[in-house]
Order: sequence, then structure tokens, then C-alpha cells
Amino acid sequence: MAADQAWQERDDPAGLHALLQEIEGCRICAGSLGHPPRPVLRLRPRARILICGQAPGTRVHETGIPFNDPSGDRLRDWLDVDRDTFYDAGRIAILPMGFCFPGQDARGGDLPPRRECAPAWRERLSPWLAQVRLTLLIGQYAQAWYLGRRRRQSLTETVRHWRDYLPDFLPLPHPSWRNNAWLRRHGWFAAEVLPELRRRVGLLLEEAA
Repeated sequence: MAADQAWQERDDPAGLHALLQEIEGCRICAGSLGHPPRPVLRLRPRARILICGQAPGTRVHETGIPFNDPSGDRLRDWLDVDRDTFYDAGRIAILPMGFCFPGQDARGGDLPPRRECAPAWRERLSPWLAQVRLTLLIGQYAQAWYLGRRRRQSLTETVRHWRDYLPDFLPLPHPSWRNNAWLRRHGWFAAEVLPELRRRVGLLLEEAA
């Protein structure tokens, strides 16, 4: 998994190390996947930014590296960070709503995150996120989990009202190529949201340096 060799012992208390090892061995949805589970996440207690996406896709499942695909390239562009910064778990934590690749539907699209994952692990991981100052909610599943009734009726409206969720949360669409049409239709996202996203990320990365 992506929490494999990512940590250094001096940065990760024994309790977190043990928890990540437990997650690495998680098999709660193994019977439903159709492939071996491979949890993919990154976390160190010093992280100031938390990225909550949906679940790993096929390439991420194969490599064990989160956002190691074109969606990740677009996301790094949105954040205005390079790969080294993005994968520095002491600055940016990455915890998708489902840690394992959920498989694909009949049309070749990724299935939703497995429902078992978040209730099993997110509360136990939360004490190690005490330094997080901004959580990026990528897609409807993360927005539903963290925003609850504060979420708007659609992803578009939730993202459109992004100011309502600051300073703790910033909702975003998924950076997948499947959302190219959405991005073209909603030019306000690039004009209004991305500059503020980059500003806040830059400040927090300086703080965590």
C-alpha cells in the first residue's frame, strides 16, 4: 500500500505505525472485490492538508501510489504542487473514502467506494490528523461524509458554495477526465475556486515545511 515505505520512524509514533499495518492487512471487503485488497493511503501526524478522494482506480491499485494517474496530474496542477511535495505525507495526507480499488461496473467505470471502509477506519485515524488545517473533499462521497446536512443538493451546488465550508473544508469535483465537460460548463471553478485553493495550499505548505 502507499503507506508502505512512505514513513520514517522518527516521524511516525508506534501507534500510527501499528494502525497502518493493521489497515494494510484489512480484508473486511475481500469477498466482494473480485481481486486482492490493496489499501492505498498516506499519513503522517504533521500533515496540514488532507485530501479525501473516492477510492483507488486501476493504475493506483497496480502501483500502490495514490493519484498516480492523469487525475493525479490534474489535481497537482489544481494545487500548484510538484510530485515530491504532493507525496510528502508529512505535509499532505491522502485518505480516500475507500482505501481499496472497488472494481468496475459493466461500462468500465469505477464502482463507488466500499461502504465498509470509512466506518471501520476513519474514526480511528482521526487522532493522527490533529494538525490538519484544510481538508479537500473530492467528489460526492467525501462531501457526504464530512459535510452531512450542510451539503447542497448536488455536487455542483456544493462546490459552487465552497466559501460556506471554509476554513476547514474545500469541496472539489473529481479531477478525472470524465469531468472535462463539467469543467468546461462551469468556468467559475477555474476562475474563482482554483486561485483560492492554490493560495491556501501554498500557505499551509510553507507552515508545514
